[in-house]
Amino acid sequence: MDSFGKKKRTDLPKNPAKALLASVILLFSMLTAAGCAAAKEEPRTELSVRAQNAYMQLAIDEALEGIGLQHGGPFGCVIVRDGKVVGQGHNRVVKDNDPTCHGEVAAIRDAGEKLGTFDLSGCELYTTGEPCPMCLCACLWANIDKVYYGCTIEDNELIGFRDEDFDELFGGRDAFADYLVCIDREACLALFDAYLHMERTNY
Repeated sequence: MDSFGKKKRTDLPKNPAKALLASVILLFSMLTAAGCAAAKEEPRTELSVRAQNAYMQLAIDEALEGIGLQHGGPFGCVIVRDGKVVGQGHNRVVKDNDPTCHGEVAAIRDAGEKLGTFDLSGCELYTTGEPCPMCLCACLWANIDKVYYGCTIEDNELIGFRDEDFDELFGGRDAFADYLVCIDREACLALFDAYLHMERTNY
């Protein structure tokens, strides 16, 4: 009690400035923690089907990253030599405003830079979609030994791409039956379906 008979408050801070600073720090910590939790809970695209081939799954993961960032179409690619991934990339046509930056081209550029050579003999390429005529020629110019693809040229058309139109101009693919091998089409179709249901820029 004070001299006037009133009860003294003992819960008041001795230093109001310090108390205010402590409150601000506490509030900032709470907001930061909430933001981190929200970031961890942010939904990511999960496909119902996974590729049986590990390298094709890496190509699918690369494509998922690209479409998640809205870089371009659902085309991811990895290049392998002696069991080791030496190059990877995804379609960046929209991101770079570059109509030539398809997944295969991006991966070939990456492999060439990492290996320090333009000659990719001994390498195999795994891509989520059958290469368009431009990418097929790029693989041949790079001396890629074999190309494994998921979705077909016809599948590419189902999601709005004109590969088949260009293919007809060059006489089809009969000459490349031993060079182009289709694997894990079902897993890559699941990727294409995810792309169809995303916000995207058509080109």
